[in-house]
Amino acid sequence: FWWAPDGSALLVARVDNSMLPLTYLADPSAEREPPRQLRYPFAGGPNAEVTLHVVGLDGTVPDGTVPDGAVTEVAWDRDAFEYLVAAGWDDRGPLIAVQNRAQTEVRLLTVDPATGATAEVFTDKADSPLSVPAGIPARLAGGELIWLADVEDARRLLVAGVPVTPTSLQVREIVDSSGDSVLFHASTEPTEIHVYEWSAATGIRQLSAGSGVHAGVRGGDTLVLTSRGLEIDGVRTVVASAGRADGEIACLALPTDRPRVEIFSAGTRQIRTAVILPRDPVLAAGPLPVLFAPYGGPGAQEVMQYRDGYRMSQWFADQGFAVVTADGRGTPARGKAWRDAIWLDKAGPALDDQVAVIDDVRQRYPQLDFGRVAIHGWSFGGFLAALAVLRRPDVFHVAVAGAPVTDFRMYDTHWAERYLGHPGEHAEAYDRCMLMRDAPNLQRPLLLVHGLADDNVLPAHTFRLSEALTAAGKLHGVLPLRGTSHMISLPQVAVNLRLVELEFIRNALGIDTPA
Repeated sequence: FWWAPDGSALLVARVDNSMLPLTYLADPSAEREPPRQLRYPFAGGPNAEVTLHVVGLDGTVPDGTVPDGAVTEVAWDRDAFEYLVAAGWDDRGPLIAVQNRAQTEVRLLTVDPATGATAEVFTDKADSPLSVPAGIPARLAGGELIWLADVEDARRLLVAGVPVTPTSLQVREIVDSSGDSVLFHASTEPTEIHVYEWSAATGIRQLSAGSGVHAGVRGGDTLVLTSRGLEIDGVRTVVASAGRADGEIACLALPTDRPRVEIFSAGTRQIRTAVILPRDPVLAAGPLPVLFAPYGGPGAQEVMQYRDGYRMSQWFADQGFAVVTADGRGTPARGKAWRDAIWLDKAGPALDDQVAVIDDVRQRYPQLDFGRVAIHGWSFGGFLAALAVLRRPDVFHVAVAGAPVTDFRMYDTHWAERYLGHPGEHAEAYDRCMLMRDAPNLQRPLLLVHGLADDNVLPAHTFRLSEALTAAGKLHGVLPLRGTSHMISLPQVAVNLRLVELEFIRNALGIDTPA
């Protein structure tokens, strides 16, 4: 829900998922517990019905009914635009963004809170699906609409429909649009994020400084900047009020040493790549087996200029590996063409880009042993790890795949269809990304790990791949995690899982466990 600025009413979203098919999450170790029921929007299937209502604050009468005029439904063409992707309420009234099922068109609509009627004020269209970044829709105090759109292969800030940022800047999200200025996060280099402000009077100003990942938040005349970097121990917060710096707040929550990481651009596609070496100089001299640790999918980056993102990789490196992470096509902040490279194929380009960095890495680090290469990952990274040993056993010699999406038909509508289209129209796209079709090709050790309470990537993904591997006579391992959802919340499970992974990889690569 979203408050009216004067506190007199709410704009409320109502979600009805009763039309979604039921799926079940069972705990085999709890023999007397019934499975948990879950409504899930499988790709190609129905979506939840989402409606919007303006709700007054006059309450209900004693019998529980709603008095006349207390609730007004917002009207738009929900058949053509079934996704409500953003909403807000400023001094000029409610403003919402709706999207069609194909995700190729987004409309901004104003809402009359008295009648629920809507009016279109802006439309963004594309040949391929559009993602809607955080912070929009929004307006300046003068009523000018703020939007982010792909113009000349750059995600640019639009004010009243006119791009106001250069093509050299990839805008990531809007942070604040109060008054006559816009605060936003953007990148000129995809491994860094900076805070910028735009106003008609001053143009664009960069507010953050120094290499790293910066973020900002603003309230009234107070601006708070947070900065993380490879040279910053933990997180440094800078507070500025009314244009003057008021000081720094040290964060002692994550006292970590600087990781031994080098970040560079590899190959003809300039794939941002990180290599993490052991901190022990004797170990780092090699020869070192290689561990790829990608996410490698849309919506997330691993290769960033801040130390917190490398803690796990540094731990694996300190066990005697060179850890390689690469952000290939489909990852953010590289423009629309880069994102669209995985349209209708989330498997081929993602795997190709992992392999493509090897030549540059080998030249930079001659002590790396590419005759012993492992890969591990979680979620999309788990999909990519399993894909690697199934399709490129000549490069990857062992994989640990955590919570892998093995068939995108079993994933949710909005995310799966954004990259592979509707399965009724693009069955071949889903087929080319289905790991079960590659099961007969397994030649390398593969360990599948999945939480049995995972309501994001359902456990069925792992078990169907295991079934296909068994049917093909392919030896593999399956490690089910009881009571674990998509993100591992129990520290002892998270820690011991890494120890299990390490032992599995060492055994597969013929590496002796240190005494």
